Amino acid sequence: MNNHHLSFEFFPPKTEVGRLKLAKVHAKLKSLNPEFFSVTYGAGGSTKTFTKDTVLDIQKKGSNAVPHVSVCADDTPSLFELLNEYKSAGISKIVALRGDLPSGMGGTKQLVYANELVELIKDHFGDSFEIFVAAYPEIHPESENYQKDIYWLNKKFEAGASRGITQYFYNSNSYLYFVEQCKKSGIEAPIIPGIMPITNYHNLVRFSENCGADIPRWIQKRLHQYSDDAESIKDFGLDVVTHLCEELLENNGIRQESITNSFSEINGVRKIRKKVFSIEGKGDLYNRQFTHFEIELDIEL
Repeated sequence: MNNHHLSFEFFPPKTEVGRLKLAKVHAKLKSLNPEFFSVTYGAGGSTKTFTKDTVLDIQKKGSNAVPHVSVCADDTPSLFELLNEYKSAGISKIVALRGDLPSGMGGTKQLVYANELVELIKDHFGDSFEIFVAAYPEIHPESENYQKDIYWLNKKFEAGASRGITQYFYNSNSYLYFVEQCKKSGIEAPIIPGIMPITNYHNLVRFSENCGADIPRWIQKRLHQYSDDAESIKDFGLDVVTHLCEELLENNGIRQESITNSFSEINGVRKIRKKVFSIEGKGDLYNRQFTHFEIELDIEL
């Protein structure tokens, strides 16, 4: 029996062109029968209106939609109103994040940490939502130290979260060591490895600087060599990510993979799907895994 679960994540489009493109990508990925499609919230909730529209549209089209919600994006009444709307639409899973603190936030928000958000949602909605949270194999950029980061992750699970989805990484050892240390700290919940296929060098560098993800030197050098050759970057990035997935699967230590990708062309999705199926052929080992693909459309939205 194949108990492999796929899921995909979108950054919500802001224009009609973006919405049409997302609809095409969603239709193609839906054929893979994913567990759900999640939708990000933007820094400080900057895309929350587009997020809600995208979430509800995906749900109406027969897929399980999973919205991101953020400590920094809503006050408590607005959050409850939003979650009630999601609940009425049949949505049963959410990703609860602290989010990026916008400048000038000051003391205007009631909550500060993601574990507080998880606890608030659990207290008010009970088991209406399964809650996923963020995890950082290479440590959150604002974390005091490695063990403290694991401590706060554990707090999220203690508050009621059921699964963690990691920030992306390109060194499998960083994830495997992180999972080992989490288990030693008493964390038994699944921690899903987040993986970012490489399609744009400059965007990857900028985002990695903000989120604390490390790009190995050999990858940086090869990407620099390709410069603005978009096709070579995509081909190389696909090879890097496929090899990384294979390493994780061979270690038999993962429960779910999260692959974050940026597509500027629909055929980019077909390339990823070809690689997914090549990994899927690994048999029993693969059949015991769960895979979460995060898809971000790399277009002007």
